[in-house]
Amino acid sequence: MENEVSQIAEAVDETPVEVSPGRAMRVAAALKAKGGDEFAKPGSIIEIKFVKGESLSLTASRLLALMILTAGGDAWEDRPHRIRKADIRRGHKGNERITDMLQELHRTLFAVDDKSWRGKKATLLFSLISRSREETEEEGGEAGWIEWEFTPDARKLIQASETYAVLNRQAVLGFRSNYALKLYELGALRLHRRQATWRGDMQALRAALGIPPEVYTDFAQLRRKVLEKAKSEIDQLAHFRVEWREIRQGRTVTELEFRFEPKGAPEVIETVDELDRHSAGRQARRDGTVDAIAVGQGAIPAPRKAIANKKPEEAAFPSGSLRFGHDDLLAIGRQYGGGWDVDMIANGFRAHMGERLEKLRGVKLVAAWKGFCEGWFNRRGRP
Repeated sequence: MENEVSQIAEAVDETPVEVSPGRAMRVAAALKAKGGDEFAKPGSIIEIKFVKGESLSLTASRLLALMILTAGGDAWEDRPHRIRKADIRRGHKGNERITDMLQELHRTLFAVDDKSWRGKKATLLFSLISRSREETEEEGGEAGWIEWEFTPDARKLIQASETYAVLNRQAVLGFRSNYALKLYELGALRLHRRQATWRGDMQALRAALGIPPEVYTDFAQLRRKVLEKAKSEIDQLAHFRVEWREIRQGRTVTELEFRFEPKGAPEVIETVDELDRHSAGRQARRDGTVDAIAVGQGAIPAPRKAIANKKPEEAAFPSGSLRFGHDDLLAIGRQYGGGWDVDMIANGFRAHMGERLEKLRGVKLVAAWKGFCEGWFNRRGRP
């Protein structure tokens, strides 16, 4: 009998336990295989809480986003990931800032609700990065690489996450406010839910955005320095808009409710254009002033880069059903249209865009179609 039990125990020990990633990692893998600027960030990482008094700087938050983008659907696996320093520096000649960002990621603590060994409520503290290597020797113009591994606790959160936010790399790198970047991530995470809102008291808001308790203690100052600046950046760079409602007890603001709404097709096209422009004149464009270069007596608009991978011969939006030979557009309609008939949404898109539709190609067409599908679902709910 003892031998039988021993054999069973050995068989159980030797039987591999199949662990599969959640929806967030499956979407991340699909987006990475597709290529482009969009990537998926797990909701569990977006909603993770900073330890009181700590938060990531804007540059460290960007680096973390690039790490998640680079790891893609493999972020949950127990293995190292690698990225070129040149993909992080964005034109800066020195690498000292990369060292600072890595060290900041190592030392920043995060907190999640957990259970103790006795089954009691507990708070788990951990870091996201367990180890990293940064090449310090550069040869032949090669800028070098960094290598890192996520901690077991971080990988567990990433692997189990069923929620995710689809973020745009250019938008992430374009934000100049860390609070705007955090609110952008929260909005992208909630955009396709039945109620695309986030509500919390002032303590929850500070925890979500990483606002230190001693900073902006007066709400009027917080509104001006954090909320209004974050809204202006998000409205300019994101594929959605954000509004908030202040909930008061007497004259004191006790809670905030944020609502995230997809942009219409024309606004999405403007956003694509803005992300493709140089960031030097972004503040002026956001403030409504003209960004121009003087030439002789007159002025011409500042030049813009060509959209990456855009081909002049790319087809316009089809006039017939999307179910025959238009798999990419059909997939977007199914993913973002909330279950509505894709051809019905397509007819609405054609009517909404009118003559402007004939001029749309490539990235702008895809962005406008996706934005319209999101707006269709947001206005009508599920069929």
